[in-house]
Amino acid sequence: MRDIVLISDPRVTAISVEESGERLADVRGRLRVDRRMADPEGAFAHLREGLLVRLEGAQAHLPSGYRLLVVEGYRPLAMQQRIFEEYSAELRVTFPKMSPEEIYVAASRYVSPIEVAPHTAGAAVDLTLCTEDGDELDMGSPLNATPEQSGGACYTDARGLSSEARHHRDLLGGALGSAGLVNYPTEWWHWSYGDRYWAMATGAVSAVYGPTSV
Repeated sequence: MRDIVLISDPRVTAISVEESGERLADVRGRLRVDRRMADPEGAFAHLREGLLVRLEGAQAHLPSGYRLLVVEGYRPLAMQQRIFEEYSAELRVTFPKMSPEEIYVAASRYVSPIEVAPHTAGAAVDLTLCTEDGDELDMGSPLNATPEQSGGACYTDARGLSSEARHHRDLLGGALGSAGLVNYPTEWWHWSYGDRYWAMATGAVSAVYGPTSV
């Protein structure tokens, strides 16, 4: 497994944001959307227009019979903070000898600290693959499974996956990577464009999307 730069790393957090002002756009009607993470306001189904256009391009490059299935895009700041705190609390129970600093870093494997969270910028999308009929394909672990729940299978380059799951991850990664998105390597389902992690991974001078609202 390749070395992983976590989103809490100073190489990521030190990157500046030159906000483009680009609007959030509704994914519904443009790509297939799953409602398991739906919120009453529909925030989950919004992304920056530039990211959404790239996802549409990735969809066009998938083989016949395969569809992107968007599960979650934009996430309000308060929700992001709550998820980070809840997972940090779980880690403190599971690993009581960890220091607060270690908990912070460990939590960032699965959920971003609010200061750099790409979901709050509408710059990140959690998604998977499905058939034309909407049946989700085997990706080797459930979407949104923590490292503890999945035994590490949530890591994009996890070992021990079935050939089918690896093939599906490679299909997803090939299509999204060719469209300019970058993956957070602890979560096979998490891809982003225009945020600080994207800037670090691509060598961009700055991010173009910062925290926003619907």
